[in-house]
Amino acid sequence: MKTGAIVLCGGKSSRMGRDKATLPFGPELMLQRVIRLLGEVVETHQIVVVAAPGQALPELPAGVTVAHDDRSERGPLQGLAAGLRAIADRADAVYVTSCDVPLLVPGFVRRMFELLGDHDIAVPRDQQHHHPLAAVYRPAVLVHVQRLLDADRLRPRFLFDEVRSREVLVEELRAVDPQLTTLENLNSPEDYLAALTSAGLPPFHFGLPSMPTAQ
Repeated sequence: MKTGAIVLCGGKSSRMGRDKATLPFGPELMLQRVIRLLGEVVETHQIVVVAAPGQALPELPAGVTVAHDDRSERGPLQGLAAGLRAIADRADAVYVTSCDVPLLVPGFVRRMFELLGDHDIAVPRDQQHHHPLAAVYRPAVLVHVQRLLDADRLRPRFLFDEVRSREVLVEELRAVDPQLTTLENLNSPEDYLAALTSAGLPPFHFGLPSMPTAQ
């Protein structure tokens, strides 16, 4: 199975107060770290970063594809569509994540690919809550994603109901990610500082200027 990954980083980051993709995390920026961790599972040239129109990105490894949302602030389905179009027929299945999961565990990603089986989607579920940005999708679901976008049905759950989806209970994933840190996206400065502490890294002062970025 040819695997790939899509990283969505075009959100508003309103609660964080600054672009999460360019937040420092040790010697890296957040997006750079997530790409490095994904690179332990999929080839770098099989990774697609989906940014908002005009969004500045940090320097990325050679081979990473950059795509952009057609329309802003339409949620993860819009970014998923852009990412799936960019990877096209290069992959049989792709792991989709956001850029704000610096504690991502590569073994979690490997296990999700293994659990896909003959389904179109494998998505973690915690009671009634799904984790669409820690899930594996087959590129063939793009037609269904686009149909939902055209109808302004923007909830990922609608997609799970339309195609063959395997719901993976999060407890099944503790064998590879005991604390389920892969599912801990960072929404606020408090989340960010807690993640730095968990990783054994010094805190970052939000008053410092942003690190250099490149288009």
